[in-house]
Amino acid sequence: MNSHRDHGRASRSAQRGFSGVLVIVVLVLLGGISTYAVGLVTSVHSGYARELSHARATQAAEAGLDWGRWRISAGAAATCTAAQSINTLPGTLQPYTVTVRCTAGAVLSESGLPLRAYRITATGCSQPLAGACPNVVGGTDYVERTVATVVVR
Repeated sequence: MNSHRDHGRASRSAQRGFSGVLVIVVLVLLGGISTYAVGLVTSVHSGYARELSHARATQAAEAGLDWGRWRISAGAAATCTAAQSINTLPGTLQPYTVTVRCTAGAVLSESGLPLRAYRITATGCSQPLAGACPNVVGGTDYVERTVATVVVR
């Protein structure tokens, strides 16, 4: 009779040990999934922040082009500055700087009227060097975009 009673106790204690192992396995799996999820969310967030920075640098450069076009087109005399940096951009572009460069071409004549081509290049960046873009040193979060156009007047 004793052997029958011992057999019943052995199966109960074996079942208890199995459920403990199962709980540990589930906890380890949940920990691994949580770690993967946090890494994935962090990666997606970093990519989104980089894309946003690139878009803002592009917008800063486009604003510099608009400013350069205005200086060429407005008023009686075109103003073409070799290089000028603007670091007072509005709104979300405030942390960015844009450097606008202008090069005047030779005066040409078309139908007896003098014309001159002006090449305008604008570089927007997140971390200017000595107040100007581009920053050849750059940093880990450095972002830069350059756009150019030609204005004939």
